[in-house]
Amino acid sequence: MKRLNVLLLLLLCCSIVRAENGYDLWLRYVPIKNKSLLLEYKKQIVSPVVLGTSATAAIARKELSVALLGLTGSSYLINSNINTSSVFIAGTVKSSAVLSALVTKEELNRIGNEGFIIKAKPGKTFITGNTDLAVLYGIFHYLRLLQTNQKVINLNVISIPKLKLRMLNHWDNLNRTVERGYAGFSIWDWHRLPTFIDQRYIDYARANASIGINAVALTNVNANSIILTPAYLEKVKKLADVFRPYGIKVFLTARFSSPIELGRLKTADPLDAIVQQWWTAKANEIYSLIPDFGGFLVKANSEGQPGPQDYKRTHADGANMLANAVAPHKGIVIWRAFVYAAENPVDRHMQANDDFVPLDGKFNSNVMVQVKNGAIDFMPREPFHPLFGAMPKTPLMMEFQVTQEYLGQATNWVFLAPLFKEVLDSDTYAKGKGSTVAKVIDGSLDDHTLTGMTGVANIGNDINWTGHPMAQANWYALGRLAWDYNITSDTIADEWLRMTFSNDAAFVKSTKQIMLRTREIMVDYMNPIGLHHIMATGHHYGPGPWVSNLNRPEWNPVYYHKADSVGIGFNRTASGSNAIGQYHPEARKQWENISTCNEKYLLWFHHASWNHKMKSGRSVWNELVYRYYTGADSVKWMKQEWLKQQSKIDAQRFNDVSMLLDTQLEEAKWWRNACLLYFQTFSKQPIPSNYEQPDKTLDYYKSLRFPFAPGN
Repeated sequence: MKRLNVLLLLLLCCSIVRAENGYDLWLRYVPIKNKSLLLEYKKQIVSPVVLGTSATAAIARKELSVALLGLTGSSYLINSNINTSSVFIAGTVKSSAVLSALVTKEELNRIGNEGFIIKAKPGKTFITGNTDLAVLYGIFHYLRLLQTNQKVINLNVISIPKLKLRMLNHWDNLNRTVERGYAGFSIWDWHRLPTFIDQRYIDYARANASIGINAVALTNVNANSIILTPAYLEKVKKLADVFRPYGIKVFLTARFSSPIELGRLKTADPLDAIVQQWWTAKANEIYSLIPDFGGFLVKANSEGQPGPQDYKRTHADGANMLANAVAPHKGIVIWRAFVYAAENPVDRHMQANDDFVPLDGKFNSNVMVQVKNGAIDFMPREPFHPLFGAMPKTPLMMEFQVTQEYLGQATNWVFLAPLFKEVLDSDTYAKGKGSTVAKVIDGSLDDHTLTGMTGVANIGNDINWTGHPMAQANWYALGRLAWDYNITSDTIADEWLRMTFSNDAAFVKSTKQIMLRTREIMVDYMNPIGLHHIMATGHHYGPGPWVSNLNRPEWNPVYYHKADSVGIGFNRTASGSNAIGQYHPEARKQWENISTCNEKYLLWFHHASWNHKMKSGRSVWNELVYRYYTGADSVKWMKQEWLKQQSKIDAQRFNDVSMLLDTQLEEAKWWRNACLLYFQTFSKQPIPSNYEQPDKTLDYYKSLRFPFAPGN
């Protein structure tokens, strides 16, 4: 009996912090521990009602029921009709006179089809909008307040998305591999579709709706024509049917040469009438299956992909042909501006501008040009892309990378909200001070109605969705910032930690401090003071600043750092490639003078002497040494801070992150040692003796091979 009691006690202790694998993301709905808050919440939620007969309204009722049971421990029957005891009412303004009386016509016009209004006073809570989808968004917002232990009395919330298209781009292939994917295989099981609907598809849609993501491109931008065949379109239709009630539109990547590969035409020339007819027929076929199909996302004439330039046509010619095909169905075309050519000797930084700025105003009204946040390729830090502010007649869509191709992949903890915010808050000076990148993409700077932001997804079929447990925060951050880019990184981290792990104040304070520093720490041990594109080739895993043998010059790291006996860095000023000239004068002032250049970008814009004096008083060489060592040492600090959280969260995720921090520390030292040993061959200067000296040779680091690195 005594042994049984001991066993029961052990089981009770183990259940205090429940085992978790991360699958629930930020929708865990665990019991609220604060008793006074719990009592307050229960008073606000009596006989809850969610009005409406649509599938979306049914989803809202189910979500609210599941959430309230988990959060409060009480089972609620969510009514679909108001009764005399109802004090929590959610529905469209047209569904109830009670709700319509709460809002003004001006408010209704402002919120559009997706914005929502929450009004609450003691004992009364109302959530409303113009559509059932808006109400669903409002309910998720309200649940977020409960999950993060916020006050819900005297609420007066009007929330309107800043951007119309809030999107995820999956770089998923039809064989379920994922280009630059570090969380297992693709979640789209094409082989078992359309008859088998995995529960994960539904949970994916829930997660996206909870943060306002309303569009998804299912397939890799390095596109496969097979996705446009009838058999695969039936599979796409099933996914669209699952996503529709959650407000998510499906997009497909279109391979430009599909008329040849599928239609057996002799050409894919966008000005050829037969080619145009083929795309029109294909669009009609898709819309007959998926009436709300979003449109096409296209990568063309980039990194070997076919495109209109194969036929001496412009990007506008190609985009407009596809835009004409989807226009009768109110579809759009998203045309990627990520282009550069091996045969073009011009600085790769400049090539997208050179190609697209002359086409400003020549794209159809239902075309968006999708621009990466920087001109090279999702680097850990780079200045904003000069196209932002350079194409006032064309709606530009932001493209971020949520998957960490160049940011340590799924072995490194890097919170990307500070990176996203850094870019969005950057001032282009296109129309004077305050012409931020955010104002370019939200249409307010140039009066565009097509607006949007996308992120290359970090999602796979790993049980925790994103490989690294903390990488879920980057998916969450993308959605929250696409809805409202004014939200701070601190707020996003705070919300996510509370919803995903714990409301424990000490845990949130300490772990948020780690999160907010991770990106800067990683820049220090990988790409300090403006270094960029110095990773290993192909898989992009680990350092490779010595790589110089690739058949395209702009794929080689030596092309970017240009280290020699004199110094290091890429001169992009007027005396060099003059890429800096593509920015507006006020924007480039912060970079063009080496003496006053923002040192975060020093080696991005300048070839600096090894002995150039930094603001710290250190030379460039000694600053590189300091940054590399500080970055690696900071990972030790991350691990020390994380170990303090063991008693506050579940064991599985605590241990997973602990082990990954050990991996990250080894990789930070690898980056530090390999890069400094290599750059030392040019600087001819020592690593000061007060630093731990590399324990392996440069030849050792050069010899490392990773033929099966993920995501390649």
